[in-house]
Amino acid sequence: MIQAIAFYLFAGLVIASAVMVIMSRNPVHSVLWLILAFFNAAGLMVLVGAEFIAMLLVIVYVGAVAVLFLFVVMMLDIDFAAMRAGFIKNFPLGIAIALILLAELLLGVGAYNAGGLELGTPDGAAAQGIGQSNIEAIGGLLYGRYILLFEIAGIILLVAMIGAIVLTFQPPKPGARGRQDVGKQIARRLHEATVMKNPEVGQGVEL
Repeated sequence: MIQAIAFYLFAGLVIASAVMVIMSRNPVHSVLWLILAFFNAAGLMVLVGAEFIAMLLVIVYVGAVAVLFLFVVMMLDIDFAAMRAGFIKNFPLGIAIALILLAELLLGVGAYNAGGLELGTPDGAAAQGIGQSNIEAIGGLLYGRYILLFEIAGIILLVAMIGAIVLTFQPPKPGARGRQDVGKQIARRLHEATVMKNPEVGQGVEL
């Protein structure tokens, strides 16, 4: 009984929050409603026993993605009049895209009901062991069966991070201060390094 009440509570709040994300006129309020939707979606994941997915929703989506959205929206100087003008201008295009997506959904549902799609059946290779938690099962799959794909994904993210740094890096201007000269630091000698002094009371420091 408690599980059913919790499910309907979380599900209703998720739907209500999602509607408010779209209906809110203030972008900051939309992001706050989105954070509320993520929290309630995490509650639903806990109810179905997927605590790892719930933790990801809270840590990654709420703690990183949604907060980043909030900071970006708050720092931008948004012209609401221009937003409304752009909305009216692109309204026919939005309706056309929505109709196309609706047609694709109806086509997919019709093909599934007609028996034209053959869905795969689980072979039990990734089944959760007895007495094993959800996080242990996912960790065993990631670092066991899919370790190669996991490492490749990490390399791709590392390359993307390095590429972003290279694209946004600006060389220092001549005479600029406050930038680190790595080559000069490596080539320095011992006598050029900073020496810590501990003078006694009443004595000066030799320079």
